[in-house]
Amino acid sequence: MFKDLGIKSRVLLLTLLPTCLLALVLGGYFTWVQLSGLQAQLLQRGEMVVEQLAPLAAPALQRGDATLLQRIAKQALEQPDVRAVGFRAGDGRNLAHAGPSMLNAAPVGGELQAARRTGQDATRFLLPVFEQHLSLTGAPPREPASRLLGWVELELSHHSTLLSGYRSLFTSLLLIVAGLSVTALLALRMSRSINEPLRRLKHGVALLKDGHLETRLPSLGSHELDELASGINRMAENLQNAQEELQHSIDQATEDVRQNLETIEIQNIELDFARKEALEASRIKSEFLANMSHEIRTPLNGILGFTNLLQKSELTPRQQDYLDTIEKSADSLLGIINEILDFSKIDAGKLVLENIPFNLRDLLQDTLTILAPAAHEKQLELLSLVYRDTPLSLVGDPLRLKQVLTNLVSNAIKFTREGSIVLRAMLEDESADRAQLRISVQDTGIGLSDEDLRALFQAFSQADNSLSRQAGGSGLGLVISKRLIEQMGGEIGVDSSPGQGSEFWVSLSLPKARDDAEDLPRPPLLGRRAALLESHELARQALQHQLEDCGLKVSAFAELDSLLAAVENARHGDQPIELAVLGVTAQILPPERLGQRIWDLQHLACKTVVLCPTTEQALYHEALPDAYSQLQAKPACTRKLQRALAELISPRLPLRRETDPPPGRAPRILCVDDNPANLLLVQTLLEDMGAVVSGADSGQRALERVQQDDFDLIFMDVQMPGMDGRQTTEAIRQWEAEQQRTAVPVIALTAHALANERRALLQSGLDDYRSKPISERQLAQVVLKWTGLALRRQGPERSAEALVSASQPSVLDSAEGLRLAAGKADLAADMLNMLLAGLPGDRQAIRQARANGEHGALIERVHRLHGATRYCGVPQLRAACQRSETLLKQNDPAAQEALDELDAAIERLASEARASA
Repeated sequence: MFKDLGIKSRVLLLTLLPTCLLALVLGGYFTWVQLSGLQAQLLQRGEMVVEQLAPLAAPALQRGDATLLQRIAKQALEQPDVRAVGFRAGDGRNLAHAGPSMLNAAPVGGELQAARRTGQDATRFLLPVFEQHLSLTGAPPREPASRLLGWVELELSHHSTLLSGYRSLFTSLLLIVAGLSVTALLALRMSRSINEPLRRLKHGVALLKDGHLETRLPSLGSHELDELASGINRMAENLQNAQEELQHSIDQATEDVRQNLETIEIQNIELDFARKEALEASRIKSEFLANMSHEIRTPLNGILGFTNLLQKSELTPRQQDYLDTIEKSADSLLGIINEILDFSKIDAGKLVLENIPFNLRDLLQDTLTILAPAAHEKQLELLSLVYRDTPLSLVGDPLRLKQVLTNLVSNAIKFTREGSIVLRAMLEDESADRAQLRISVQDTGIGLSDEDLRALFQAFSQADNSLSRQAGGSGLGLVISKRLIEQMGGEIGVDSSPGQGSEFWVSLSLPKARDDAEDLPRPPLLGRRAALLESHELARQALQHQLEDCGLKVSAFAELDSLLAAVENARHGDQPIELAVLGVTAQILPPERLGQRIWDLQHLACKTVVLCPTTEQALYHEALPDAYSQLQAKPACTRKLQRALAELISPRLPLRRETDPPPGRAPRILCVDDNPANLLLVQTLLEDMGAVVSGADSGQRALERVQQDDFDLIFMDVQMPGMDGRQTTEAIRQWEAEQQRTAVPVIALTAHALANERRALLQSGLDDYRSKPISERQLAQVVLKWTGLALRRQGPERSAEALVSASQPSVLDSAEGLRLAAGKADLAADMLNMLLAGLPGDRQAIRQARANGEHGALIERVHRLHGATRYCGVPQLRAACQRSETLLKQNDPAAQEALDELDAAIERLASEARASA
């Protein structure tokens, strides 16, 4: 830090610092000495006063003359710093006292000498009075047993002493400040005399640096600085002479080159025109290619979509074959068009990459899941290995990275006849916020020669370009992958030998994202034992790592008989084997034999999950007791496998739902709304469609229900007293993270929200947003989207928004209320009665908040009333609530007029309700 200070600051520091320290030490020392002297003088004066009072009071103490003692005490108060005086008899009785009561307790001392007790504000003296004090000489007694006549008490105040000390301290501080000020002025003057010549030197050197070589420094008033300035002037003169000579040489050489440059310049102009024409032609070609690819892809998507719809109709076998051929041809053509479109976008520089969080392991496993059927048709083993030190939560463009990996794995499947294809991810290097990854695809295919490797990443080129080539394609996949990886800041390469397979690799640096809580082992699986069957050695190793990442203790076997023996031996041990994961194929373990072995494992209290190739799932489906939960396709997805095993151990564990759930499963839904009418309606609609519904009328109650029960979905009202919908959702998310629970989807329901509020809802942790009123069909769609669980079939759409008349809304519309209640007259009457019962209280609360100027409370009360009107046939009041809430949230001055209209609408509804009754 001292190095960063300038000369001026250093002079001030070196001048003021020792002076300050010396002044503070000396001032403090002399102040302390003076205060100590004053304190000692005060105590000495107190002892003298009390010793003088003893002989004066001795005759009065002997006679017990309290009047005389009182007079002596009052006269003693006139002494400086004397606060209180008292006389006591020998037996301790109080004979006389002058002044206020003593602050300190009575001191404890000897029987012959004065004792004292010092406090913060005063010192108390106590002196015994004997018979010898009757003599004014004060000679000490000859006999120790001289009779005690009484006691003299005296208390001296410290105020004068402290005041004198403070004066001394203040005087010392003034002297110190004055001395430091004089020292600072002298130091500033001295530093200025040093800084000014240095500043002129600095300015002169800066001018020389900028090329002003004619600059010369004047005399600086100091012998040393004058010598330095003289040296700089000589250096500037030499530089100026050298520059003049150099400029003369440059001018002469330039004149010689000028004639040659004129000829070259003409040629460059011609070449530049030709280059611009070529670039423009290339740009036009790329844009045309991109536009045409898009135009072709659009009708192809329509062809594919209507082909899928037509396949669901009744067709003859020949028509079905024709449609299958059309679909395959269209898929192939669409793939080529997509590659051309991507290539043209990259070539035109219009491809923009995303930067969003993603899970690396899920991305790799999803890639293999999509390509697994093609590999299994050729009986290839498809594997993924993610090394455990590799960060999983990253930030990048997962769609484009998946496109690259899909291309590499797809090529490996094309050119591999037998063996395996392994997708690996490992960590090369990492820092606190980034990770350098290496992702490779290794196959046991035909391999590539050196000539093939040189042309591999060029557009429209393939490893096999012969007329008899077996694998098709446009030849754009690898060049697109190369350019995508390079745009991500990475590199791609290949290591291969003919006949020994190939290994394509990608090296990429990506930012780290926050850790994903779902990657942690689930509590039901931690520490449990599991048996693994897999005949393929590398697949067995990969699957064992996946199970260990789930928190299981794994024992791996290559044969089923060995696994059964191990399960039976461990049955009566300290830790039995509770789970078995069987990787099978029809050649190694036929379905009929597998069914018997599954029964044997169940008899040994071991629950089983079977992994088989995608092409053989139909064979094993009938052989398993519960194929929905026990059968999965190879290669295994870690999340799906973890959820399946956890469901076998603890079926009530809230796991993330699959899109194809077991039939007959009723969704468990929690509805949260502080308005009883809204809560009743949503509960009724969901229960009529077969859902198991629970209700909560506040955010705190909703949090308690989530902690007690398991739910598939939560419908959350946004504005509620106490904890609103956002705060409740944040509390639920925090509890789920602490308990390592899967996040339950939370859907926001609100009567009204502006555009910016909708964005805020989605950013605060809620998963989706729906406006009230919500119909049966909308409810079913939301439940199916977020849980995968289907409700019973609904009738025609019954949306309240479509039922409100476009004309002037009426005050009370019974037909509309019936439609909003899903045709249930009792429910409609209950909701209207609940609205009318709470109407006076709502009206009073709105008036009070308006009178007190409580803007937030006013919005909350209007919003609550608005929500209550959304499910009742009160269109006029609903419209007034919506207008008032909108204007209040926008801070529009017209909100006051809208509130007047709202108050009038409440009065009209109450009057009409009374008239109808």
